Amino acid sequence: MAETAPPLPLNKRRRKSEASSPPTVARHRLSLWQRIKRDKVMLLLTLPGLLYFVVFHYIPLFGYMVAFQDYQPYLGYMHSAWTGLANFTGAFADPAFWSATENTVEIAFVQLVLFFPVPIALALLLNSVVSDRLRRFIQSVVYLPHFIGWVIIVSIFQQVLGGAGLLPGLLADVGLPRYDMMSDPNTFPLLIALQSIWKDAGWGTIIILAALLGIDKQQYEAAAIDGAGRLRRLWHVTLPGIAPVVILLLILNLGQILSVGFEQILLQRDAVGPGSGEVLDTYVYYHGIKDNQWGISAAVGLVKAVVGTVLVLGANKFAHRLGHEGVYRGADS
Repeated sequence: MAETAPPLPLNKRRRKSEASSPPTVARHRLSLWQRIKRDKVMLLLTLPGLLYFVVFHYIPLFGYMVAFQDYQPYLGYMHSAWTGLANFTGAFADPAFWSATENTVEIAFVQLVLFFPVPIALALLLNSVVSDRLRRFIQSVVYLPHFIGWVIIVSIFQQVLGGAGLLPGLLADVGLPRYDMMSDPNTFPLLIALQSIWKDAGWGTIIILAALLGIDKQQYEAAAIDGAGRLRRLWHVTLPGIAPVVILLLILNLGQILSVGFEQILLQRDAVGPGSGEVLDTYVYYHGIKDNQWGISAAVGLVKAVVGTVLVLGANKFAHRLGHEGVYRGADS
């Protein structure tokens, strides 16, 4: 019977195992040029989108120097007189500017409360439709208004809600006074929200539906096994699954809070009057461009950009405090 060798001491066994284990490869950070070579195909695919933003969004930022000039088109940027903050002072001293700001914030708040949840609710309803054919049909129907221009949409609402439209005619037939919603200043923010919902609610479901597809189906199965009903699965699985996308869209909407739709409101401004229908975009058009006050137009546009940037950064930081990614997260996070 063969004799077994005595076990090695603990320290010798440790040194032997360390000697027999393969050496670990030291991690090193790739240089910028190495990362470009590695991701050259993806970078080429993103090049058209990058060029679009550079040409139409970043290069025009240099035009904000008009906000500090008495700009004259025939003199150009280089020869127009510099006025410092005079354009900002002139805009802030104008009561029409503050009236337009108040109307803009009111319309933006109504749209945020009424319009923002509609695509989310519509996407949840579409996601619950069992028949794929019926779901695709409903999606096609709710997408179509997005491709209709505001001129046609405002005309449709005028034919239905205007003074000579369908709804006032029905009210008159039953003995009630006619009501022209299209020219009522008190309901103008609600009217703008209803038009936006009818036009873009279906289009806004695309991103939410994509987020719903990313939820693991096993989570629904596990919740059903644990006895969770439809509403409990919606609350504990679906809504947490789409929460990052919803927060991202909310932050981006806050950045556009002072831009509530130029063409849509311009077509209806005269019907309700400037007191209720003037927003910052139409203020820039009427008081800046039409009156050749280019500096004031650029000053108001710069104020909008700064406020939107501050809101996005603040909302993004608040999202980080709640444990969400937001729009971006710093490299140290």
